[in-house]
Amino acid sequence: MKALKDYTIPFVGLKEGEHHYDFDINNTFFQNFEYEEFNEVDVKIDLKLIKKTTLLELYFSASGFVNVNCDITNEPYNQSIEDEFKLVVKFGSEYNDDNEDILIVPHGEYEINVAQYIYELIVLAVPAKRIHPGVEDGTLKSDILSKLEELSPKEDSKTKSLEDIDPRWNNLKKLLTDK
Repeated sequence: MKALKDYTIPFVGLKEGEHHYDFDINNTFFQNFEYEEFNEVDVKIDLKLIKKTTLLELYFSASGFVNVNCDITNEPYNQSIEDEFKLVVKFGSEYNDDNEDILIVPHGEYEINVAQYIYELIVLAVPAKRIHPGVEDGTLKSDILSKLEELSPKEDSKTKSLEDIDPRWNNLKKLLTDK
């Protein structure tokens, strides 16, 4: 976790007010967390820290893209990322991160590491079902899509004509309507 030292913010020497930090996130960041779902990562994190007398407010803003594989075709594509997160850091007797929006750190702390919050912000910004934009608009041509189309059930089997239906079913339907 030595590589994540860049994401440690010392807040003791800061004056009260607003402070800005920028982070460029790439694949190396996610390798530290042993997370290998992304092919490529290019996300910019803008962190606004507001120091007050009794607490800190952190506003994370993420924008960029992650290259992921489509769940349907397994084709890689760039998924855009736009998300925000607010964290309040309070001071207490012991460390407590049970609440996702509030972090309590001991009174003697002088710095905070934001790497875990950046990691969660990016991972949770990616949709659960990742679909290539070419699949949605029909412009993607791939072997997997053509095979899925070939194996999909035909609509002709659903729209049978009335002559093909067994006449005994029609008699049973009459029982339902004759109440």
